[in-house]
Amino acid sequence: MDEGVKQGIDKIKKVRDSLHRRAKIYSELGKMDDRGTARALGALQRAPAPGKKITKIGFIFLLSPDPITTPIGIPMIIAGKYLEKVYNGATIKDVGQETKNFFSDYSHLKDKMS
Repeated sequence: MDEGVKQGIDKIKKVRDSLHRRAKIYSELGKMDDRGTARALGALQRAPAPGKKITKIGFIFLLSPDPITTPIGIPMIIAGKYLEKVYNGATIKDVGQETKNFFSDYSHLKDKMS
């Protein structure tokens, strides 16, 4: 084989091993028995999405018949949309899923190269 291809395959193997270790660590984090750690991980697994909540409240204000709440609802909707773009509501499950997807892509790439 060409030396460049061998180096590429070696790089892919190293990345694959790293991703495999990372996925294993994420899965083992959820199995810890410490109450404080479990509470912190639980909060990460149920990450809040403030942008969606503010947007919903804004629409409720906008659609309510009271004339005072209508001008309040429009800025709330805009603020909620802005927070949806800025705030990352990813959870550990999302990170683990993306790691698995990335790992499978590298496995397919390695299979095609060898």
